[in-house]
Amino acid sequence: MFYIKHNTDSFTHNTDSFTIIECNLYDENKKRIMDEILSESSTKSISRFISTHPDDDHIAGITYFDTRLPIVNFYCVANEAIKLEPTEDFKKYCELRDSSKAFFIEKGSKRKWLNESDETRGGAGISVLWPITANEYYLQALKDAKDGKSYNNISPIINYRVEDGVSVLWMGDMESDFMDNIADELDLPKVNILFAPHHGRKSIKVPKKLLDDMAPDEIIIGEANSEYLNYYQGYNTITQNSAGDVTLSCVGKKVHVYVSEETYSVDFLDDERMSEFENYIGTLNI
Repeated sequence: MFYIKHNTDSFTHNTDSFTIIECNLYDENKKRIMDEILSESSTKSISRFISTHPDDDHIAGITYFDTRLPIVNFYCVANEAIKLEPTEDFKKYCELRDSSKAFFIEKGSKRKWLNESDETRGGAGISVLWPITANEYYLQALKDAKDGKSYNNISPIINYRVEDGVSVLWMGDMESDFMDNIADELDLPKVNILFAPHHGRKSIKVPKKLLDDMAPDEIIIGEANSEYLNYYQGYNTITQNSAGDVTLSCVGKKVHVYVSEETYSVDFLDDERMSEFENYIGTLNI
């Protein structure tokens, strides 16, 4: 689960927006996380929620989320996913997906103020790099979701980019074979930070061709059990199993990194002695 507190865009207009990507709320964390999100979004007049796909660990607690911060802009791919035993959160996902609040995304999607500006407000710097909805492998993924079999490969690829600054990329839970099949149709940019798909599990690794295209400066690996993780040898990594929550303060060509676990450290970041948040572990200069 991620959020972006947007500041200004290349036109120096107030972006005035707040983006949430995914939802993973449980009884032990939901109040703490939602209190933080409500506080951080309180000065923003536009909020959007992006859902990559409706697996339980990507929509957990979305019903609770909607009671605390009503979702008015719901971004997802157009789909007809079903589940034979739907949870309350899956029912909420379908309610939002099938409502007038939904905006269906695909490669090249444009919308104010997702990635377009006007004279009053800047765009949020979010681009959609996939899906190509006519792709045969993607069409099969949609069919699998409609049949209630699998949802991973309907995930879009989302890129957040600050003008002359950081580039961050999400791939949902795309599977390795699927990424291999669509690799020739992808035109992925250089990225500074990649959130490893499927929480960094070694059963689902980003193909070498795509890693070479993106050349990530840092890969953040999610909270799967350690025995299932691929640690992406040869790349700089932060593992959330050990680091806990990660806060990225993006200022110009610098990304100041903070974590919630006091004892966590890495050796590839520069020490610029920042103190905006607690537990600073270093700065990525891009």
